[in-house]
Amino acid sequence: MADTGAAASASAPGAAIAADRRAGRVYPERPIVAVLAVVLRGERVLIVSRANPPAKGRWGFPGGVLELGETVAEGAMRELLEETGVIAEPAGTLTVFDTIDRDDEGRVRYHYTLIAVRGVWCSGEGVADDDAGDCAWLSRDEIISQNLWIAPALLPILDLALAAEK
Repeated sequence: MADTGAAASASAPGAAIAADRRAGRVYPERPIVAVLAVVLRGERVLIVSRANPPAKGRWGFPGGVLELGETVAEGAMRELLEETGVIAEPAGTLTVFDTIDRDDEGRVRYHYTLIAVRGVWCSGEGVADDDAGDCAWLSRDEIISQNLWIAPALLPILDLALAAEK
């Protein structure tokens, strides 16, 4: 997910956390709405590894914070393009879920309400850019066999996308 700006993350991990704090993403006053783009080509799905905290290095779907004035579908397809260069047409919402991280004192450090949007691939092979450290088109079996550190919702959401394709 696009959690901080590229300039902040390029300077130091501490700068990325400071940028999150300024943006109200660390210890937020309310949940933050974010979108994920779930794009299949046959049995393979496009996934990215996060370049920034939280979950730096974890594999998940391209995505990020919804911007004021854009629809969920527009936001998901924008994030997809920014992170990977892939263009897709939105094809409906797959699911909505929350990811909440608490500190040692039980305070909410991060709270994202995530909306997974299915995208129909149009063009682009996928090149990591923006907040993505890497990207790959992988099947469900390849994701499991490579023992990637993945977001907890990745496989359940992938299963929803594969079922929607049938």
